[in-house]
Amino acid sequence: MHEIHSAMLYNFIKYVQWPNEAEAGDFVVGVMGDEDVLGTLKTWYDGKPKGTKKYVVKKVSTPEEAAGCAVVYIGKGKGREFENVKNATAGKPVLTVTDGFNLGQKGSHINFKVIDGKLKFELNQASVSGSNLKVSSQLASMAIVI
Repeated sequence: MHEIHSAMLYNFIKYVQWPNEAEAGDFVVGVMGDEDVLGTLKTWYDGKPKGTKKYVVKKVSTPEEAAGCAVVYIGKGKGREFENVKNATAGKPVLTVTDGFNLGQKGSHINFKVIDGKLKFELNQASVSGSNLKVSSQLASMAIVI
């Protein structure tokens, strides 16, 4: 499953626009609570170019570290941390992606959900708008919009 989550995470990034996209620097993808996803993302993307930026994949342990990322993935085991991460990233262009029950309703931008044995994802448009991120209509059309 971690390969699928990693691949989908990368695809989400392609359909989201960050306000500081044109600036040089690092595009930091933080992973909290899922060593498998962390390892896969590091192998696939760490150090690779993203436009004028470069992917940096790292483990994050605190909400403050999460606030310094462009994307934060919170694995199943760390769902309890979501509220703290949400508060630390409020109003910042940080895409939060979670794998936890009801975290989409609680304000995660994208939340993985299994329906009838198939992996789907929820997209919370109000949360995305509040973060100054723009999500393409293509991504929204593939999501369960909440």
